[in-house]
Order: sequence, then structure tokens, then C-alpha cells
Amino acid sequence: MLAREDALHDRAEVSITSARFGRMFGFSSRLVSLLLAAFVNAAVPAQAEPVSLDQPASVILLHGLGRTPKSMNPLAEYLTERGFRVYNFSYPSTSGTPDQLVALLREQIDTCCADSQKLHFVGHSLGGILVRATLARDPRANVGRLVMLGPPNHGSELVDKFGEWALFRWALGPTAPQLGTASDSFPNRLPALSIEVGVIAGTDSVNPLGAFVLPDEDDGMVTVAGTKLEGMKDFLTVPSSHTFIMRSPEVARQVAHFLHTGSFDHEKPVGTSPLH
Repeated sequence: MLAREDALHDRAEVSITSARFGRMFGFSSRLVSLLLAAFVNAAVPAQAEPVSLDQPASVILLHGLGRTPKSMNPLAEYLTERGFRVYNFSYPSTSGTPDQLVALLREQIDTCCADSQKLHFVGHSLGGILVRATLARDPRANVGRLVMLGPPNHGSELVDKFGEWALFRWALGPTAPQLGTASDSFPNRLPALSIEVGVIAGTDSVNPLGAFVLPDEDDGMVTVAGTKLEGMKDFLTVPSSHTFIMRSPEVARQVAHFLHTGSFDHEKPVGTSPLH
């Protein structure tokens, strides 16, 4: 803005000075104006076109319980190829409490994306729940959309069944036992979000325990009904398991579609084999 004002000031000075020289020496004021303008333009660097403030939308990926960022790598590559600036976060899902994990996520967001013009999230399972908890505690003006993959938005009956077992707690840490279906469980205590949320639920399973414990259609860990979130913008089911839903090419396509448009593409899926 200051550079533009300086340029306008220079042009005004040229106009005034050319008139004075014309009267003093009898030259055409137009000729003097052209000569002085050439001098000013040579002395002052030409102003570039205004720089566009448009930036690629940032997307934070958050893996699920007991997983690592590697599980989200295929999705990260897919979104990067489609123009998003992707951050594939890591967090200690089996050693931190919910409060500790939320605090860590907030720090990571501040480090990478505080200045992002638009910030989207994609969370698998617990990752999506942590995004909900983080945004509930720390709303941000630049947040765009959230896609949740197989999220236990109302908890999981598997946690109800096995959450008190010592082996379960030893293997999965302090947060996993809080993912049950009770009204005071971690996900059921969270408030609704004001942003656009899309939920993708799986309908296939590679977990034999799911068939005996989960009461309805499920992905082996969470029922389809248990993934739904009040106020969600769109919902989609895919023939994929909880374990591999984030590696499905159809899911990747749908994630990108929702981040771009705020809705899923409800055409027939093109396939659900792993991306890699």
C-alpha cells in the first residue's frame, strides 16, 4: 500500500514540475512531462502487481489409536497431489490422556498452521475425536472442514466389553478405556461443532470379535450408527474395514471432494482396494 501511494505521489510531482518548467523555458509542458516521467521511472523500481494472498488450503491428518502417521501416508500423498498443503501429525495415542493429547495437538497446530488462511482436518478413529475436542476447546477462525473416518462419535461397544481388562489398558493406554458408549465417555462429553463435518463409515470388518460384540452394521470396531454426529453436513458408507478405511482410494477421493465442496460425491464407489 505504501509503495502504491509513493508511486501516485511521484506522478503528481511530475505533473506539477512539468508545468513549472514549461512556463520557465517555453517548452511544451507535455514534452517536459514525458522527460521527467522517464527519469522518475528509471530512478524508482517499477511496482510489481499486487501479490495474491491466496494460499493452498492446509490439511492436518491425524491417525487413529495405536497407529502412526505411516497409516495416513497414502491419503497425504493423494491430497498433496490435488493441491493441498498437508501436515501428517504424530501423537502418542497409547500413552497420553485425552487432555495431554489435546494439548499436544494444539501445540502442533500453532507450530505449523497458525497463519494458514484455511485449515481443514481429516481424522481416523480417535484422531477425529481429538480434533473435535481440540476445536471445542480452542475455536479458530481459519478452520474450514473436518472429515472423520470411522469415528467412535458415540463410543464403541468393544470398549464397554473389554475396557476394564488390565491387558486392554496396558496395551492401549489411558485414553482407550474412555472411548465407550456411556454418556460420560470422552466422545459423548464433547459439544457439537459449528464447522462443516463429513463422516465416512465402513461396513466391512477384519475383526472377528466385532461380529459377537457390536450390535449392528459395523466396520469391526465401531457401528455405523455410532459414527454419526449430530449436525454433520454429510454422511457416507463405504465397504471398508476400520483398519484400512484410510487407505481406500474411494475414501481418498471422497475426502478431497468434501474438503473442496462441503459434500461427498454420492455416485457409485469406484473401488476400495488399498492405495498402496
